[in-house]
Amino acid sequence: MRKPDAPLYYIATMIPADEEDETRITKHRKDRESYGFETIEAGRDILAAVRMSDKRGTFLLDSVTALLANEMFPADGRAEPDAYIKVADDLAQLVAEISDMVIVSDFIYSDAYQYDELTEAYRRGLACIDRRIAKICEAVIEASAGVFFVYKSAAQ
Repeated sequence: MRKPDAPLYYIATMIPADEEDETRITKHRKDRESYGFETIEAGRDILAAVRMSDKRGTFLLDSVTALLANEMFPADGRAEPDAYIKVADDLAQLVAEISDMVIVSDFIYSDAYQYDELTEAYRRGLACIDRRIAKICEAVIEASAGVFFVYKSAAQ
């Protein structure tokens, strides 16, 4: 539950690749300001990015999907197939340190298409992160087209 005097933080994980991304990020940042969010840019190494924030605050991390892509496919071009372990460990540490946090992860598992090995490694890694974080979070909710599925609730 958000404390009335606590700050609102939006942990933005997208690293822009082009001008279109930059425009989108600028628009989203402006939209969040009207809600009182302070944006923390954290395309990689989220622990370092939130180190200076007020841990009493409410945090919204958007998204695990982009964070894993950034860690797994760094700008230097070499893939890090085991990056999901670092991301899962970092998220678990954040959940342990921050009492009011929402974590967004995209559902990318519904198609039956067989992707190349690296893409499948990414999908497996994201699934591993999602399962690990779901175990330690108080609530797990899927939102799709305005419909909410509660898989786990603090009220249960």
